[in-house]
Amino acid sequence: MPSKIEKKQAAAKLRKPPRDFSYTQNRELSWLRFDNRVLDEAFDETVPLFERLKFVSIFESNLDEFLMVRVGGLSDLAELKKQPVDNKSNMTASEQVDAVMAEMPGLLTRWETIFKSIEGKLDALGVHRARIDSLTPEERTFVTRYFQAYVSPVISPLVIDPRHPFPNLRNGALYLACGLDGVTDEESLLGLIEIPASMNRVVEIPSPAGTYSYILLEDVILACLDSCFGSYKPLDRALIRVTRNADIDPDGEGVEEEEDYRQHMKRILKKRLRLQPVVLAVSGSLEKATLKTIRKALELSRRSVFTCDIPLDLGYVFGIEGKIPEHLRNGLLFTPFKPQPNPTIDMSRSIREQVLQGDKLLFYPYEAMNPFLDLVHEAAYDPECISLRITLYRVAKQSRLCESLIDAAENGKEVTVLMELRARFDEQNNIEWAERLEEAGCTVIYGSEGFKCHSKICQLTYREGMALTRLTLLGTGNFNEKTAKLYSDFMLMTAHPGIGEDANLFFRNLSLGNLRGDYRFLGVAPVGLKPLIMRGLDREIQRALAGEPARVFFKLNSLTDREVIDKIAEASCAGVRVDMIIRGISCLKPNIAGKTKNVHVRSIVGRFLEHARVYAFGVDSDMIYLSSADMMTRNTEHRVEIAFPVLDPTCRALVHEYMGVQLRDNVKARSLTSDGTWVPVERKEGEKPFNSQEFLLERAYRNAESAAVASEPVAKAKPESAPVLGPKPEPQPAAPKVQKVQATVIEPDLEPEPEPEHAPQPQPQTAKPAPQASARREKPAGKTKAIERHRPGRVRMGLGLIGLGLKTLITGKTK
Repeated sequence: MPSKIEKKQAAAKLRKPPRDFSYTQNRELSWLRFDNRVLDEAFDETVPLFERLKFVSIFESNLDEFLMVRVGGLSDLAELKKQPVDNKSNMTASEQVDAVMAEMPGLLTRWETIFKSIEGKLDALGVHRARIDSLTPEERTFVTRYFQAYVSPVISPLVIDPRHPFPNLRNGALYLACGLDGVTDEESLLGLIEIPASMNRVVEIPSPAGTYSYILLEDVILACLDSCFGSYKPLDRALIRVTRNADIDPDGEGVEEEEDYRQHMKRILKKRLRLQPVVLAVSGSLEKATLKTIRKALELSRRSVFTCDIPLDLGYVFGIEGKIPEHLRNGLLFTPFKPQPNPTIDMSRSIREQVLQGDKLLFYPYEAMNPFLDLVHEAAYDPECISLRITLYRVAKQSRLCESLIDAAENGKEVTVLMELRARFDEQNNIEWAERLEEAGCTVIYGSEGFKCHSKICQLTYREGMALTRLTLLGTGNFNEKTAKLYSDFMLMTAHPGIGEDANLFFRNLSLGNLRGDYRFLGVAPVGLKPLIMRGLDREIQRALAGEPARVFFKLNSLTDREVIDKIAEASCAGVRVDMIIRGISCLKPNIAGKTKNVHVRSIVGRFLEHARVYAFGVDSDMIYLSSADMMTRNTEHRVEIAFPVLDPTCRALVHEYMGVQLRDNVKARSLTSDGTWVPVERKEGEKPFNSQEFLLERAYRNAESAAVASEPVAKAKPESAPVLGPKPEPQPAAPKVQKVQATVIEPDLEPEPEPEHAPQPQPQTAKPAPQASARREKPAGKTKAIERHRPGRVRMGLGLIGLGLKTLITGKTK
């Protein structure tokens, strides 16, 4: 007779069919393949040599964060008796950690090999890193004097013995470790020196003209190590670096009663420095006994120790870029690029007036962020602007935007800032800006418990007489002046009244902690974003089943949400063509017969970080949304995200053209195979190389030049006897063709669920099938509705003003 437990398990299997893992893969292994793709750029000889070295550094910093967050979190889960199982690979947490650790040695060997190769070539060109085993007599004298004058007074050598226990090694910090031979009969001891973070890590040493030589601070200490421990003699020596678990949940720690949330986050940051070690990196050679002492003190297994023969923490690479001799820069670095003016915006005119005339779409980093920054600065001093509201996730340390918000508050504007203090590894910077903004008079609020606010939205409200107008600014990336020069992102600037009403409601809900708002134009997570995607996919499925052409395009950083993956597979089986450009993780495997045969996945890794998110539905892309959200469960269900429609024809044409340009790339693009690996895109016979980022960069320059020429005043006509001499002007680039198809938007359910009195945790809505007909047909049906932008007529506006005036007389309120 089966037991009660066995009966329950059997019943559960009947209710819930087993998952199909034939077209999905593990998230962690997919991420490692992405980082390996980043390292491919270091092997690409068409990339300038020093830029290749920067990719080696980026690979390492990516891997550090992955180990801290993902492997750290999985290591905690692996300690549980009943481990959760990954719904893409059916692997437990411990199995995933095992799989990651098995991949690490090969990746690190590849990383070390290319670093040595690139550094050797740089050395031959005159950019030289001095090693202690090859110092010339003059260099050794310089190093010794530098150590005695600057380093020795700062460092604090520590001998580990029963009276001096093993210290806490800070996460990511560099330490010099060595075994020590005592002067008595004591057993060998352990010596530690923390490399001082307060000093410049790169030390320039004298070198011939036209060259640049340097030595790292840790090598300066290593060269003088014999004098650091008094009567103790170093027996071996190496640089070590501990990577600790950083996957700590700020909300899970609990905020103490009457505690300021900023103080709570400061406590969390201190605690993160002391969490459980994940891996130990060793550069150099240590005796087995010395390494065992360190490993045991950190409670790490042998597989968690990685050794190499190159520097640890290659972040110093970016600091020496500015030291490269001038005559070498052209050959070692990318051609300097400056973000160009947006050709549709006249910076000599009011940005506000231009947005009121029509939507504007900024495209970073090819176009400058200045129109957005100038608009906010302009609003700070505009007497008609009454309020500024914005969400901030990652902010530049030197932020012109935040300074403008401070100016606005000091000028009497109502300024509300939602500052997300839980943006990982940017917490301290956000805390400091939150304090400054609050001191200036801004109203600073924080994200809801359990839900990071990752959306990028800003709204400026103006009063013109008795009427209110709103400008809404929505982005796919952060309002960050630094990353806007490095990341590929969109920013929509619109005065659309419907989007403005949704944005106003969004900010009101944020201030009330309500995450279940009902929006007409915006798809807002954690409740409304995934249903929007599902309805868009369902619409294309219905079209394909009816024998009509059907297509979906996604541009994402990562795809891990199992429900979305399954819906994409369903669309593929129905005959929908699905094109996706996914920079990082793709848990979906394409080209699986009977599952994802119609799915095509590409990735682009190049000079700029691909960061924009685009969702487009229809063979003519009649529905285009831009968003801050990837298709990851954390984004669709556990964050506050926004997807916003692109309704203006010119802006839609720009996005549509961008999609085509990215799909044409055959230089930096890679295709995802059915086994989950990335391979170069095959070029057809006679097909020319096409680098999408280089094309967009060159086009930004051409567009800016054409716009500058067009804005110049027309010169007075000259007599025929005095013709103008000079070269003929270059032809202007063709503007994107404005799409004639009418924009549509996915509307929410007509009957939203009623809100309970005590707002519970939001539950994902069930996606409903989209109607078969679309709004572009003569008889639109269902909830996909054509949107036409219009302004209220004079009669309607006049009636509105009269009503507002009566309300003011009766209630005394003007808002």
